[in-house]
Amino acid sequence: MAIVIDETVPVLVQGMSGRIGQFHAAEMIQYGTNVVAGVTPGKGGDEVLGRPIYNTVREAVAATGAEASLVFVPPPFAADAIMEAADSGVRTAVCITDGIPAQDMMKVKRFLRRYPQTRKMRLIGPNCAGVISPGRAFLGIMPPHIYEPGHVGIVGRSGTLGYEAASQMKALGIGVSTSVGIGGDPINGSSFRDILEMFEADPDTHAVMMIGEIGGPQEAEAAAFVQAHMTKPVVAYVAGLSAPKGRKMGHAGAIISAFGESAQEKVEILSAAGITVAPNPSALGETMASVLR
Repeated sequence: MAIVIDETVPVLVQGMSGRIGQFHAAEMIQYGTNVVAGVTPGKGGDEVLGRPIYNTVREAVAATGAEASLVFVPPPFAADAIMEAADSGVRTAVCITDGIPAQDMMKVKRFLRRYPQTRKMRLIGPNCAGVISPGRAFLGIMPPHIYEPGHVGIVGRSGTLGYEAASQMKALGIGVSTSVGIGGDPINGSSFRDILEMFEADPDTHAVMMIGEIGGPQEAEAAAFVQAHMTKPVVAYVAGLSAPKGRKMGHAGAIISAFGESAQEKVEILSAAGITVAPNPSALGETMASVLR
């Protein structure tokens, strides 16, 4: 069971006619992802990679039955693209776009709340690497060859550290059930808690690797959820132990503005919740192997 995407889910790519969208769509198709259409306003009637292009998401969903969307739309228009997907019946959207204004994402969050639970779209991202269920399908920009199929779920704000965790575990013979990049922006669609809840319910996931960083309350909220509800072991790493307070580091959301948002404070909160914390990025695989033993 894949918690977000598998080879049976029909996928459309918003922005597929562009060079970047076409490149990553080709990799997804080659891997086995069921890409059925693309959406680029003004390009309706064209074909890209043998798939039809539509002017709107609504047209694409009606014609192909697409249930998931990958958003490769430039920042000024990405929020509208996400809301268009939600309004057209898409159930899962993964937004890769970096640099979406926080005010635009606030509008997206309010827009998504208008739908009842039965029609609500799950948004992953923005500013994320995407989602992969190794050996089955992926939605995103990650290099799929570094992921070995297995039973450890990965969820992280940093795509690069997610790659590192998957690569280290593969070298140790540990596979991945699903890897989810939730993105590094201060306002995103799915939180650590949301994905941990899905991993807890997934019979194919036996343990979880959680990769956080400085800034924001998500890691503390995740620790509380793990302590109260998780029956599966969780390994964590928090990037930014040397980051000075008040300075933005890398991601737009990686800025310490309150108590509990520094890396050291987050490590203490996670450890107190019974989560095993890796001491540095090079120990991600070894720490998970130790916990599994």
